[in-house]
Amino acid sequence: MVQAYEAETESGDPKDPVTPSRSRLRRLGPFRSWRGDPGIWRRGLVLAGCAALVALLTGLHAHVPNRIGNLGSLSETFLPWLTVVTVPLLLLVALWRRSATALIALLLPVLVWFNLFGGLITDKSTGGGDLTVASHNVNADNPDPERTAKDVAASGADVLALQELAPGRVSAYRDALAETYKYHAVQGTVGLWSKYPLQDVAPVDIRLGWTRAMRSTVVTPQGEVAVYVAHMPSVRVKMRAGFTASERDRSADALGEAISRERVAGVVLLGDLNGTMNDRALKSVTAQMRSTQGAAGDGFGFSWPASFPMARIDQILVRGVEPVSSWTLPRTNSDHLPVAASIKL
Repeated sequence: MVQAYEAETESGDPKDPVTPSRSRLRRLGPFRSWRGDPGIWRRGLVLAGCAALVALLTGLHAHVPNRIGNLGSLSETFLPWLTVVTVPLLLLVALWRRSATALIALLLPVLVWFNLFGGLITDKSTGGGDLTVASHNVNADNPDPERTAKDVAASGADVLALQELAPGRVSAYRDALAETYKYHAVQGTVGLWSKYPLQDVAPVDIRLGWTRAMRSTVVTPQGEVAVYVAHMPSVRVKMRAGFTASERDRSADALGEAISRERVAGVVLLGDLNGTMNDRALKSVTAQMRSTQGAAGDGFGFSWPASFPMARIDQILVRGVEPVSSWTLPRTNSDHLPVAASIKL
């Protein structure tokens, strides 16, 4: 009798018992019928405006000014995440508000995102590469440099570039890699290890006052390749100064100038650029080279931070050669993931 009474008080029909929890769910916005509700088009105009703003910021990111705190470069560093994070949140609110206008508007940022990044989702790798290259920021405070060196060498790379080599630990990397790589050269805090001879090794001035970039000609069985190794200055996000990247930007311009003067037809750049391919501040480099991840990778290939990769700031860029595959390697003791690529000469 008690159960029948409770059912009748909730549903009005003792033959159709409804629990209190189900009744409350039916009264909630997302579970109510939208039919016959004229407000579905009037509600959510603010949400629709937010969706349109996300679409504009994503599609027209190049027009976000850098004059104030380098906001343009900051947004471009994490550009894919702008839509990935905001659209699901706006979608939940639109459903809660029962706004058809907001739901339709959410199609805008989704379409813009797929137009910019949809090509990165599919696997574009092919076979037939002549040379495998790898790059890794090993972290100056790496507690086990020998293990890190061996882990990266296990990738089978013919040419390996390392950045952030602490002066007192270069010998550890040299000893760990000696069995795999017959040739190597270190300039400042960057180094290059190769199974093929190295010629014309020289530092590259990137306007820092100390050496964080180098160049060498790698003599492969298929011909010569100019290989650059670079570690751009770090960037920071500060409350008052914003995205501080002026030092990195100057170094990127200097690196771009050096590469533009390169006379060897095939060029490969390996390094931690502390910026993504979308970042306009790196255009002096990215405008003249292709990303192996964008051309032959599978996915975004995020490399930093290693614990939860959110951006690809470790790059393998090429000019005059054809990338056939690109991938990230398993995590080491560094805060960056190693990256690798196979190229056809």
